[in-house]
Amino acid sequence: MKFYISTLGIKRVTISSSGAGKGSPATFTPTATRRTITARTLLPVLLVLGIVLPFLFVRIAFLVLESTSNCSSTLDCIGQGLFSGSDSSLKLRDELTRALLEAKEVNLHNEEGIESFDELVREMTSKSQDIKTFAFKTKAVLSRMERKVQSARQRESIYWHLASHGVPKSLHCLCLKLAEEYAVNAMARSRLPPPEYVSRLSDPSFHHLVLLTDNILAASVVVSSTVQNSANPEKLVFHIVTDKKTYTPMHAWFATNPIKSVVVEVKGLHQYDWSQEVNVKVKEMLEIHHLIWNRYYNNLKEEDFEHESQNKRYLEAFSPSCLSLMNHLRIFIPELFPNLNKIVFLDDDVVVQHDISPLWEMDLNEKVIGAVVDSWCGDDCCPGRKFKDYLNFSHPVISSNFDHDSCAWLYGMNVFDLEAWRMSNITATYHQWLKLSLRDGLGLWYPGVIPPTLIAFEGHVHPIDPSFHVDGLGYRIPDVRDRELLETAAVIHFSGPAKPWLEIGVPEVRGLWNKHVNLSNKFVRKCRVMG
Repeated sequence: MKFYISTLGIKRVTISSSGAGKGSPATFTPTATRRTITARTLLPVLLVLGIVLPFLFVRIAFLVLESTSNCSSTLDCIGQGLFSGSDSSLKLRDELTRALLEAKEVNLHNEEGIESFDELVREMTSKSQDIKTFAFKTKAVLSRMERKVQSARQRESIYWHLASHGVPKSLHCLCLKLAEEYAVNAMARSRLPPPEYVSRLSDPSFHHLVLLTDNILAASVVVSSTVQNSANPEKLVFHIVTDKKTYTPMHAWFATNPIKSVVVEVKGLHQYDWSQEVNVKVKEMLEIHHLIWNRYYNNLKEEDFEHESQNKRYLEAFSPSCLSLMNHLRIFIPELFPNLNKIVFLDDDVVVQHDISPLWEMDLNEKVIGAVVDSWCGDDCCPGRKFKDYLNFSHPVISSNFDHDSCAWLYGMNVFDLEAWRMSNITATYHQWLKLSLRDGLGLWYPGVIPPTLIAFEGHVHPIDPSFHVDGLGYRIPDVRDRELLETAAVIHFSGPAKPWLEIGVPEVRGLWNKHVNLSNKFVRKCRVMG
């Protein structure tokens, strides 16, 4: 008898015998077959384990913490927790919540030593500590980290505002090159405007625009963008007033870069022959504004920067524009232009995107100023800020005369009826409030140009369509994020610290300003104004 066994497994057993005659060998085939584990079977198992094991690990970790105070041993507590339902978890949660509430902030400030979560884990695993100690130390670490984050944000905001105060090297270079050009080039000293256009300077049939600025590049962008988008550029007359040190380079720029059929007048403050009364008022105004600025600076405390809104308010109050002579002279526009009746005032950080000729045809309904008051963002939304952001409503003089929720109109693109201004008492009211602020301890409003201006023009403002003026593009996150709104706005205003000519300018909107810079000018290229 012989046995034959297959090497691939016992699938068949053959029994044969030499004396069996002619019959076939007897064959026995087992009914069981080989089983294999496939990937289709293994994958669901691994997925289930991947989901269950993390929860099991966290569960055991909490039970280990609980065991230090509630169980005789860790294994006993784990066994109870795994097989006794959710009662122990609820108890642990309640105990942890109670421990966190008991951890007082005063004590947390005194808890030193642990600076990171890695140190906290090492501390808790190396020592046997109860749940209360764990909660206390965890909250201390979180509180310390939160204070560090707030401090870092404060410093970052301060540094960002400080960066907005400087004059870029490229703009300083441009000013020096133009001043040199004024000295050596007769064309740079040529009369502005040419004699044949002088009569237009006081002609009411032309459209008069006023800029008070000491920024040459910014002034060039305002003029260029206005002319480029004007339906009738030959009717435009620009009146640019600057200080004595900027007069020669400003004059040189517009003398060597004339715009066909457009009249540009550049005048320095030293060229005005004002009366003694006006000179005294200007001096008093600047002195009081400087005293207000000093008061806030001297009373400044570290806690004033703890809240983001206060932080922003104080930092903007201490910007150089708060003490800028060119900014404060806005209240003297009727004295600067005694022969004009209606003007459009433009700030030097604006870009004109569409024709603004309708502004001169606008009826102000016997008001003095036309400004954006209502907003594109809804009925309950102010286009800029509210009175409470500029005035100190904790003072009874302010709270009894003004509404803290009133919207502040936008400054930077305004229509002025100078004839109506001269007939009103706006300038006198402005100076009266300055003296009242001086008598009451300089605490009626925050430092800046706008607060006393809002007071003086109260009741003299005519609201204009919000599409004429969109501001807020000088902040890190622009207030206006709707691209379509920016494109339809007649004037966009880079109000805020991040001016487009600074490195901190917002990249998303800086291109709207850059495209109006005269890159063909040799001084712009030589000073690398655009980097």
